[in-house]
Amino acid sequence: MTQENVDVLILGSGPAGYTAAVYASRANLNPVLYQGGQPGGQLTITNDVENFPGYPEGVNGPEMMMDFQNQAQRFGTDVRTGLATQVDFSSYPYKVVIDGQHEITAKSVIISTGASAKWLGLPSEDKYNGRGVSACAVCDGFFYRGQDVAVVGAGDTACEEATYLSKLCNKVYMLVRRDEMRASKIMQARVMNTKNIEVFWDTETDEILGDENGVNAVRIKNKKNGETREIPVTGFFVAIGHKPNSDIFKGYLDMDEAGYLLTKPDSTATNIEGVFAAGDIQDKNYRQAVTAAGTGCMAALEAERYLAEKELA
Repeated sequence: MTQENVDVLILGSGPAGYTAAVYASRANLNPVLYQGGQPGGQLTITNDVENFPGYPEGVNGPEMMMDFQNQAQRFGTDVRTGLATQVDFSSYPYKVVIDGQHEITAKSVIISTGASAKWLGLPSEDKYNGRGVSACAVCDGFFYRGQDVAVVGAGDTACEEATYLSKLCNKVYMLVRRDEMRASKIMQARVMNTKNIEVFWDTETDEILGDENGVNAVRIKNKKNGETREIPVTGFFVAIGHKPNSDIFKGYLDMDEAGYLLTKPDSTATNIEGVFAAGDIQDKNYRQAVTAAGTGCMAALEAERYLAEKELA
């Protein structure tokens, strides 16, 4: 196994990772960034981004992430392909194995591995992803103003998405697998008291339908009687949760029951000094590109401060 020593190692290449890289490289920390399993993060499966500052006409998601990457590389960030497959934070400096074959010893680690949306597993989800299928109403709801859309899910997130979309869309159909929701009572009440939200109980998504222009309907199936019907919609929002990409950090870093890394208040610091977490890996509330970028900035500044104090000690 090959070995290498670095000052700052950044894992992940979404807005958090690249922003951390910009700040770290401008501070002459010579960061090395590994892009992970999805280079560019979730924005690479988003067609249009209209809510990130600095893009008045909007921007294509993959194009935006290339802008992020080019900016980080302009200041000297060493951007590499590769996935962290193993870590050892039990002794300093910390060890991270990339693709099972390259060991990096790092004085500071910034984790920005993100969280992946959970999907239903339908082939049509992939087919129409970015063309009517989305996992983020706040990101994409604006494109469906005055249209009919569907939301699948039964938790607080699904209720929040449906309520948000109800303010933009003509009609919101909420598809719930059981005869009750998992959401909190207050969130359920908001849904039930919103006139343009219609809930289908005991309902599964059978197929997402569309053509070359994108989604135009969803075929649903009643679990009790097996009946199917098609609902005309132009947007289909999957809100069944996210899975933080944190498995390799178990046993080292504190995390909540869902696997989101826990950071100290007003900080990106984890329970291990010199290891910082930024972006969706530690944020289950906002999950926006701009908030991820903000925590990436924080992580780099904190890493710079940590390394400076380490040298003076």
